[in-house]
Amino acid sequence: MCEEVTLGMIKAAATRIQGQLHRTPVMTCSALNRISNKQLYFKCENLQKTGSFKARGALNTLKTLLETGVKPELVVTHSSGNHGQAVAWASDALNLPCTVVVPEGTPKVKCQAIQGYNAELVFCTPTPTGRKETADRIAKERNGVLVHPYDNYNVIAGQATIGFELLQEVPDLDYIIVPISGGGMTSGISLAAHYMNPECQVVAVEPEGKNLQNCIDAKERLWDNPPQFLNTIAEGIKTQQLGQLTFPILCNLLEKVITVSDKEMADGCKIIAERMKLVVEAASGAAIAAALSNQCEFMNGKKVGIILCGGNLDMDALPWQIVN
Repeated sequence: MCEEVTLGMIKAAATRIQGQLHRTPVMTCSALNRISNKQLYFKCENLQKTGSFKARGALNTLKTLLETGVKPELVVTHSSGNHGQAVAWASDALNLPCTVVVPEGTPKVKCQAIQGYNAELVFCTPTPTGRKETADRIAKERNGVLVHPYDNYNVIAGQATIGFELLQEVPDLDYIIVPISGGGMTSGISLAAHYMNPECQVVAVEPEGKNLQNCIDAKERLWDNPPQFLNTIAEGIKTQQLGQLTFPILCNLLEKVITVSDKEMADGCKIIAERMKLVVEAASGAAIAAALSNQCEFMNGKKVGIILCGGNLDMDALPWQIVN
């Protein structure tokens, strides 16, 4: 299905990150099961190192690079926040210098965390092109190695370990609901499911304006260029276009795309805080919202994995307080 990311690569990634990252818990909630009419299994990546799943792909990529005998003079990445934190943390853990490019307006909590891992923080214009061009320039000028947020097979293999762990714990899942941005996590989990339980279908959750279902149906990149960020409270999934590597994988493996509003994401964050005492960011709220939505009635009575992708929330701007 994807020769570049095999089950062997995913297993190797799981071994590679073991001991330095958490095997995050899978939690259940009888109240949300009743509300949704589904058996929900929450994979709590909000409790992962750096507060999101991104640490998996970052650590796997850098450790793989070091295993090949390459020690970069500088690690460079661009991010809306969570990937930047992850690469900064992994670089610091491996004693590598790191520079992270983030768009102007990135939440302060994420910027402070990046700097807390001893990385240099560089701001750019708040567009995908501005992010990419700034990171590419720094990598070229300073002989750095770029760790892309999603268009990197070692990153995808690292994120696939989420699905690998979840399906080891609940092997008979019928569906997995995954918030989607550039597609690294969704493609990784889709591959893990394909290898481990082909009957398990992956459903992506997007903010309004992404238009992913039409692109998947056409197997064609229908987005306008240059790439844009979506206007959403969920900065973790605001990238409109999928990656050049992730898009073909998901054209083959993705079952369905669910679209949710900012209000639904905010309500998802609130209900899981109330019912499960978990703090999650709006991107995670998207997966919760989808599970509770009538758009997912076809899953009723089924076993459904929910990926809580991150918990890096600005406590002064809670999603349900900033959305009308």
